[in-house]
Amino acid sequence: MKEIRLHAMRFHTLVGILPHERTVVQPIEVDLNVHVAEGAGIIDYRVLYAIAARVACPGPTDYLEEIGEGIAVGALAHSTRIRSARVAVRKPHVSLPGPLAYAEVVVVRNADD
Repeated sequence: MKEIRLHAMRFHTLVGILPHERTVVQPIEVDLNVHVAEGAGIIDYRVLYAIAARVACPGPTDYLEEIGEGIAVGALAHSTRIRSARVAVRKPHVSLPGPLAYAEVVVVRNADD
């Protein structure tokens, strides 16, 4: 089994349920790790990046979980050789009453799920 990792992809999107989050674009950061079964050919990581961008960018999206789930499902659909996908989605600008570097949601999906 091989692993492909794309870390700290940065996108700007509308994400969140607060009124200002529905109109003001904000940055998110995404990590995508996929486990690839042995076989002929390669998994083009440019395609995986494009899947992440396509899911992350359109907005508005209510929750980070939706972005993570969409990227994981898209990665698994890309190739039957991709056996699992782990997606971490981070939002650095979170409306909370104290200091916080970011909020992060992690989604893990297997091809057999």
